[in-house]
Amino acid sequence: MLPPARLGSYDSPISGASGSFAQPEQGFNDNDETELLSVSWNQDYGCFAAGTNRGFRIYNCEPFKETFRRDLKSGGFKIVEMLFRCNILALVGGATNSQYPPNKVLIWDDHQSRCIGEFAFRSEVRGVKLRRDRIVVVLEHKIYVHNFMDLKLLHQIETVANPRGLCCLSQNVNAIVLACPGLRRGQIRIEHFGLRMTKFINAHDSQVACLTLTMDGLLLATASAKGTLIRIFNTMDGTRLQEVRRGVDRAEIYSIALSPNVQWLAVSSDKGTVHLFSLRVRIAGEDSPAHSDIAQSPALAFQNSSTSLDALISTSTGANPGSSLSFMRGVLPKYFSSEWSFAQFHLPEETQFVAAFGSQNTVIIVGMDGSFYRCSFDPVNGGQMVQQEYNRFLTSDSKRR
Repeated sequence: MLPPARLGSYDSPISGASGSFAQPEQGFNDNDETELLSVSWNQDYGCFAAGTNRGFRIYNCEPFKETFRRDLKSGGFKIVEMLFRCNILALVGGATNSQYPPNKVLIWDDHQSRCIGEFAFRSEVRGVKLRRDRIVVVLEHKIYVHNFMDLKLLHQIETVANPRGLCCLSQNVNAIVLACPGLRRGQIRIEHFGLRMTKFINAHDSQVACLTLTMDGLLLATASAKGTLIRIFNTMDGTRLQEVRRGVDRAEIYSIALSPNVQWLAVSSDKGTVHLFSLRVRIAGEDSPAHSDIAQSPALAFQNSSTSLDALISTSTGANPGSSLSFMRGVLPKYFSSEWSFAQFHLPEETQFVAAFGSQNTVIIVGMDGSFYRCSFDPVNGGQMVQQEYNRFLTSDSKRR
């Protein structure tokens, strides 16, 4: 964990502002209505943060429980970004927050109960991503990459209009990889900072709606605004490794998650179904004698993965179903030859949900209605997932005891 004492306050070159974060004020009654502004996973999906109109709350996933909450009279936070399970968070105020406007990023140390850093911008902050050595702030047309220890600005990246704040970071110590929209519609920009290499991938014809990276940054999964196809790419050479189909009708994709072993992919959308797909890709060197060498030489691992696609394609436990007419590939419309989801879980269509992977073949799902689901899937036969747990986490009885 980073030593908070080494993090100084940051005076933005734009606003010149640096303030302290007020102590949490317990000025709310449990009967007051709490509105959920955002939900977001930490980097390993073991926890999630809920930004509310009253402050923020942190929840543990396995077992499910509220870890802590901070309520403030000044208003809530639309972005709450965790750094694994440590005491450091990045906070961005909601539109009605009287003290912390949506154009500021606060670096909050919960052990010290104070703000230890601040970034201010002329426009609204769309997203924040953290890793142990970087802070990434996403604006609609630009991304700023800062060093975590001294908050020094390291990189500025221009993007196409990015109102969703799309951006993701690898988390492996030896590989700093960033993925974000490029300068054209449907394009993804990959920054391999350790290798000083930039790669552009033309992922979709329409605007990119969702993206995610594996922990090591080797693989990228994307979906477009059309929401019918999810594509998986090698980030080193831009090769498309696999394409799976969520459906035929247009859909808004809310989340994409890759399992830690890169064997499964989960997608949630406004159609009310979480789809699970079996992947035919794996991390280069995994389950091989050379695996230990990769940690010592990440650049070599990247080179091996980009020059040998066979190293990234494997046979998984289950296989995604395809159409019985797939033998007529190239004659019938493309969806007849598509890979469809291996397992599914149905949810209310009117609620936005984000999905991630739990332990032992489980998927965890959090909804903007304050619901938490854990469901299990059969890794051999697939089919309908089975609900194992359900909680309403905004209710007063979900408080930490």
